[in-house]
Amino acid sequence: MPTNYKTNTRRNRSTEQLMADTEGHLPPQAPELERAVIGALLLEQDAYPQVADILKPDSFYEVRHQLIYKAVLTLNLNNQPVDMLTVQHQLSKTGDLEEAGGPFYIAELTTAMASSAHIVAHAQVIAQKYLARQLITYTSRIREGAFDEGTDVLELMQEAEGRLFEISQNNMKQDYTQIDPVINQAYEALKKAAARSDGMSGLSSGYHSLDAITTGWQASDLVIIAARPAMGKTAFVLSMAKNMAIDMRIATAVFSLEMSNLQLMNRLLSNVCEIDSKKIKTGQLEAHEWAQFDNRVTRMEGAPLFLDDTPSLSIFELRTKARRLVREHDVKIIIIDYLQLMNASGMSYGSRQEEVSTISRSLKGLAKELNIPIIALSQLNRGVESREGAEGKKPQLSDLRESGAIEQDADMVCFIHRPEYYKIYEDDKGRDLRGMAQIIIAKHRNGAVGEVLLRFKGEYTRFMNLEDEQISFNSGGGSVFVSKMNGGNLELSASRPAIPSDSPLDDNPFAGGSMNGVPF
Repeated sequence: MPTNYKTNTRRNRSTEQLMADTEGHLPPQAPELERAVIGALLLEQDAYPQVADILKPDSFYEVRHQLIYKAVLTLNLNNQPVDMLTVQHQLSKTGDLEEAGGPFYIAELTTAMASSAHIVAHAQVIAQKYLARQLITYTSRIREGAFDEGTDVLELMQEAEGRLFEISQNNMKQDYTQIDPVINQAYEALKKAAARSDGMSGLSSGYHSLDAITTGWQASDLVIIAARPAMGKTAFVLSMAKNMAIDMRIATAVFSLEMSNLQLMNRLLSNVCEIDSKKIKTGQLEAHEWAQFDNRVTRMEGAPLFLDDTPSLSIFELRTKARRLVREHDVKIIIIDYLQLMNASGMSYGSRQEEVSTISRSLKGLAKELNIPIIALSQLNRGVESREGAEGKKPQLSDLRESGAIEQDADMVCFIHRPEYYKIYEDDKGRDLRGMAQIIIAKHRNGAVGEVLLRFKGEYTRFMNLEDEQISFNSGGGSVFVSKMNGGNLELSASRPAIPSDSPLDDNPFAGGSMNGVPF
């Protein structure tokens, strides 16, 4: 009697709650199909693998069916045979046999079921009914919160979005794929890559030496670009956005959680127009600078560059906006500045590390879903500052802040390092590092690692290819000036010939870096 009372109490509480949520309507359920599926599982050994990815104990509406399915699951996990007797024994061990209906009910389930011929179709219906019940409970709680005058509606919206995302993630399963269509996809990608004269397979960053290692930013990749404060993270990605969206007309979206759209635009104007950023802020331009501004700002008009400065952006908001950008504007790449300022509100976490792990994992999932590269900036911890020597000041993967999951989820991790910031003015080969920035590719899941050298122009908040800056070389009264700024033609004014691009790295100021220690 006590056991039956316990069973009835659990079932009644569940039913009463759902009846309240459904306002008197019968909750979605399929009891006959539940009995058919449980009966098939008890009769045939190969039945469970067919439904293991579709059903879980909570998928069943009746508590006794939940308990029986849980026993079946436990037996399978322990590689034990499943039949009426073994399930009864497992339920007895956990003290749930009577609550599951007792031996008579379990035997009744096996006699009522002929075969497992349609078990997958039955299981799918049960799963859909469970999803419907989840949505009813979820919407009921949201509605109740909306009626509460003390509820913060914005927080309620984030909670609603987070809960809906959690439900969809828990119930959406992707099936396996036979190899033939994947071979066709790989073949088509190979043909497209072969047709390109630049040897690229992804989106060009506009930095030739970087592209030489990455072969472009690849679709579905999560790229982390990390650095200590004042290294120029935002300047780097804005310079890259300028290269892609303004120069190459590749649709690009930038989500800035740290700066406003106006601040981003001021930086872009300084970058494109090559006018000191301080003058852009104050408006104190000389006459020739106004002319230069008017001439070059027209290049930005109509550029497929989309800015979003929503503060404390949640991963769920980003997902919604990113889908719209890809669908409506055919955006090819998304840049996020920066990861640690995002949140995953609407879900509970034991620590900030767990939340950051969820964010990085979700960004990787979003990159795969949209089939575009996502570049996220990240902060580094203070480990760099405490290390001594030129090599010690270079960032390492262990310096990534707040979560090792960032390193794990990323397809590529790049660091920005400016030796000049640490008063390191020469490398071990005697090359001048003033005004230089090293882009260190520390992790590359699908390619080589290495370092590249770029020019950093702080007054323009700009990173440049080495060959894109005007460089002066003096020797015996002669000089060479090389300029390719803003896509202009190569101009030479010299009393001696320019250094050829194929000369050794030590003698060639245009060399961009190295791949696995080999200069290029």
